[in-house]
Amino acid sequence: MTTKGICYLVGAGPGDLGLVTLRAKECIETADVLVYDALSSPELLRWTKKGCEQIYVGKRAKDHAVPQDQINEIIVEHTKNGKVVTRLKGGDPMIFARGGEEAAELAEAGVAFEIVPGISSAIGGPAYAGIPVTHRDHNTQLTIFTGHEDPTKGYSSIDYAQLAKTPGTKVFLMGVARLREITSSFISNGAEADTPIALVRWATTGSQWTIVGTLETIADIAEKEGFSSPAVAVIGNVVNERSKINWFEKRPLFGKRIVVTRTREQAGDLSKRLRDLGADVIELPTIRIELPEDREGFAEGVTHAHEYDWLVFTSPNGVEKFFDGFFSTYEDARSLGNPKVAAIGPGTAAKIREYRIGVDLIPDKHVAEGLIDAFKKINVENQTMLWVKAAESRDVIYDGLMKLGAIVDECVAYRTVPETDDYTGAQAKFIEDGADMVTFTSSSTAEHFFGLDLEWPENCVAASIGPITTDTLKKLDHRPAVEAVKHDIPGLVKAVLNHFRK
Repeated sequence: MTTKGICYLVGAGPGDLGLVTLRAKECIETADVLVYDALSSPELLRWTKKGCEQIYVGKRAKDHAVPQDQINEIIVEHTKNGKVVTRLKGGDPMIFARGGEEAAELAEAGVAFEIVPGISSAIGGPAYAGIPVTHRDHNTQLTIFTGHEDPTKGYSSIDYAQLAKTPGTKVFLMGVARLREITSSFISNGAEADTPIALVRWATTGSQWTIVGTLETIADIAEKEGFSSPAVAVIGNVVNERSKINWFEKRPLFGKRIVVTRTREQAGDLSKRLRDLGADVIELPTIRIELPEDREGFAEGVTHAHEYDWLVFTSPNGVEKFFDGFFSTYEDARSLGNPKVAAIGPGTAAKIREYRIGVDLIPDKHVAEGLIDAFKKINVENQTMLWVKAAESRDVIYDGLMKLGAIVDECVAYRTVPETDDYTGAQAKFIEDGADMVTFTSSSTAEHFFGLDLEWPENCVAASIGPITTDTLKKLDHRPAVEAVKHDIPGLVKAVLNHFRK
């Protein structure tokens, strides 16, 4: 029996991940097949469920990966086969995005579909540039048109004579390549040459770039600056409001491109903090977390955890893998017994507390040596300890606790392996666009990043979460310009911010 399929025509918004609607996120998460364009937020692909088929049909100006008629066939065929298909398009699917044509094809094929609107760059872009498309002091009318028409028509359906005399704000999309022709058409049809105009490139992202001029000067400015698509243009006196309410481009890390090398699952927190400060973030995971090779040994350690006096955790990953194993064995949290719990730092402690488990010991210095120093202040002689660790961990914890007279068992909860998948194109973006900074949150992220053998951009610096990672970077001949004083994600972000403020 064939399951009834459905196709969601979904707007992915203009670029800022925070502007994606909750409904769009649901559609991505439930998709059996994701058909997507060249998105400005490739992180959206992380929301797909395991086994989701991802089909890239990306479009850029003069560069169509898959022709439109074939895209129509793809979404119809998979929907007919009973799949949940999410057709993901930048901005809004019905504003100059051919979503209407795709909906018509689905309707003609007799399959179910749903249209999920998204925030269009036509309004989102100007807003992030500090330009309101409507304003009581300037206009009561908004006109949106495309600067890129169907080339097969053989004629233009844009009435510049009418547009030039139409009051209010005019916004056009996909018109940078024809900018001089468009602005000249406005002026020749009666528009004032000194009418303000702004162009916003890669709007709502950390790469946002805004230029301002008049109908008479903007083409020369764009040519001089090397300004190119994708961009949204705003014409009208509302552009003058930018001098007062330009908020997005004034954030402290705006204009800085920063690479995050954490695992895909962990990158989100650091990336969000940096984006919130205005950075253009490239998520380029260099490692991924996998189960230990000795799974029986790990299971045995977890099963007998209640027998120990202390549980010692030295990473959030170890905490997560430990409790995943624990709750697959025991249904009741009380089965853990009453061991004391030590965490190497606040990040690990916070992860432990997510499981409603208290933490008895956190060292002042959040490294292995600091944890041993903290245990020196306690009499742990003959006390049993289970150290939950990564396969690649240094022996400092084990050796230090044994010297203090503790009885230590190791519980290898996970191993770190190189990340080989780059389906978001982060490596290509790094090579092509470069970066101002690459952040490293562990020795393994550093080792595996340089194992990729990517060319280090000129004037790019490294940022380290702490002294152990710094030592690794030095050995790799990349002494960091930044080291966090507090060895956790908030501490790293603070150090990054201080560096660029200087």
